[in-house]
Amino acid sequence: MRIMGIDPGIATVGFGVIDSDGRNLSLVNCGVITTPANTPLSSRLDRIYEDMTELCKVFSPDAIAYEELFFNTNIKTGIAVSHGRGVLLLAGYRSGAPVYEYTPLQVKQAVVGYGRADKKQVIDMVRRILSMKAPPKPDDAADALALAICHSRSATSLLSKHGGISPCSTT
Repeated sequence: MRIMGIDPGIATVGFGVIDSDGRNLSLVNCGVITTPANTPLSSRLDRIYEDMTELCKVFSPDAIAYEELFFNTNIKTGIAVSHGRGVLLLAGYRSGAPVYEYTPLQVKQAVVGYGRADKKQVIDMVRRILSMKAPPKPDDAADALALAICHSRSATSLLSKHGGISPCSTT
């Protein structure tokens, strides 16, 4: 199963692609989509949509895992990121791959085993799980890989195997 993880953003969108056979995980690719500062929001959203569409064509994921947004300080930034997340979800949906969503707590629990783990712990576990020589860079790419790992572990759970998870609903 090929899984793409997406860490939504507006200036930087992380993506990570892994292959999973149910037991073993391997890194396919990771990186970021970036949009220039001081560019109109509509132009940034167009770039994000086009790049996400291209990623889906190149990697042909069997599933796409997105991070649910959580923000509590800068509402203006949160709204812009929400716009970016919307076009990312649309591009993923239009690719035909099932779309899944996970909270940061679910991702940390799946990757580290502790829902309150810090970013450094998550990045180190991503490196270990995927047998990488160095931590994935930048952090947005590492977060996206963590989302893909989270989905791989959720997709192979007993609940999933017995039809307990709908492929298009929030997990």
